[in-house]
Amino acid sequence: MLERKLVGLLGLGVRARNVVIGVERVRDAARRGRLKVAFVAPDASANSRDKVLPLLEARRVQVIEGLSAEVLGRVVGKESTAAIGIIDAALARGLRRLVDPARDGGRDPGPEGTR
Repeated sequence: MLERKLVGLLGLGVRARNVVIGVERVRDAARRGRLKVAFVAPDASANSRDKVLPLLEARRVQVIEGLSAEVLGRVVGKESTAAIGIIDAALARGLRRLVDPARDGGRDPGPEGTR
């Protein structure tokens, strides 16, 4: 269920052009300070992970792992991809809420939807 929601939001981001696709583009967006969140496939090659993870850590970009390279690729219309970067702040917030609602900074509106 969570994977389906993540894939759905990522798909919306792709259609809205609020994501960058692939290790090199994710690295470039991180260097430029545009990256809000990055999805890195746990099954990506060691070379790809070694290229992107240290930079993301140094730039303090949240990394979400768990979606395979095949699933990430399917979201963007490719066979597989090692990394997808989110450059839109609102989309990044929505994805963070799905992955870790407790880390949302207390912005959970509660059961009534108000606060």
